[in-house]
Amino acid sequence: MEDIKKIQLGQNGPYVSKLGLGCMRMSSIWGGPTPDEAESIATIQEALDRGINFLNTGDFYGAGHNELLIGRAIKGRRDDAFISVKFGAIFHNGQWLGMDLRPIAIKNFINYSLTRLGIETIDLYQPSRMDNSVPVEDIIGTVADLIKEGKVRNIGVSEITAAQLRKANSVHPIAALEFGYSLADREIEHDVLPAAKELGIAVVAFANTAEGLLTGDMKAPLPENDYRIHFSRFNGENLVHNLEKVEVLKQLARDKGCTPTQLAIAWVNAQGEQIMPLVSMSRRSRLPENIEAMNIVITTEEMQSLNTTFAVGAIRGSTYLQR
Repeated sequence: MEDIKKIQLGQNGPYVSKLGLGCMRMSSIWGGPTPDEAESIATIQEALDRGINFLNTGDFYGAGHNELLIGRAIKGRRDDAFISVKFGAIFHNGQWLGMDLRPIAIKNFINYSLTRLGIETIDLYQPSRMDNSVPVEDIIGTVADLIKEGKVRNIGVSEITAAQLRKANSVHPIAALEFGYSLADREIEHDVLPAAKELGIAVVAFANTAEGLLTGDMKAPLPENDYRIHFSRFNGENLVHNLEKVEVLKQLARDKGCTPTQLAIAWVNAQGEQIMPLVSMSRRSRLPENIEAMNIVITTEEMQSLNTTFAVGAIRGSTYLQR
């Protein structure tokens, strides 16, 4: 087993691997094809073997397919896995329709998730967003009731404001905040990250490569069938400008003997002991490079170069994080 550092969720919560496995891409997303299921299951099992125990999913990923897949992967080794589930997003025919965060809906969602996962308790349960359609107190209070019932162990939140985070934590201690965070998306540094740190809440940071922008492989223009063209960040002069910024990341990575993706993950990892990079993958071949990224040390000079190049506002255009 790899010597992967641990991170504590919340002030009195459990310790989990500081590198998380995002399982979303193991299911059909935005109408795309479903990756090879056998390879996806093998990826989850090898991640567990290597010490990555934090598995992240959503009940709406592939209309429940993702939970079913994880359930098959962890069968017989439940204690090896820490399962994080998001709920509340409503999709139809691959199109996002909105949120349903009513208490009656949450009580319905949890039972379907438990059945698909084949488990009795979800380790971390969290609304995928909050759209002000239901009071924060009612959402968090409902999940707190599920803890009393033994169906949930810890409460998380995702993609919310600092004010919502404080209110949620006043209803019941919040263990983790999930948010998109990368060199290209740093807006949460203004108030959300400081609030999480003050409250002792761990941050589960997804989209570390900003939907592929920071991998060093993207070229302009994107193909017409690429889902990312719906966001202004990936169009026209915005994309050309943004890829020029990425050249700095690519050069630093070459100098360090790593990939731009690894350096992007390493940057997120270096932002604090309370921050977990959540990396999505569906192939075992990607596990070694992502684990190695957690051991990359960024020098003060390199960090200054990255922070200057990718300062807030340096990347032009919006993305799904501003949806």
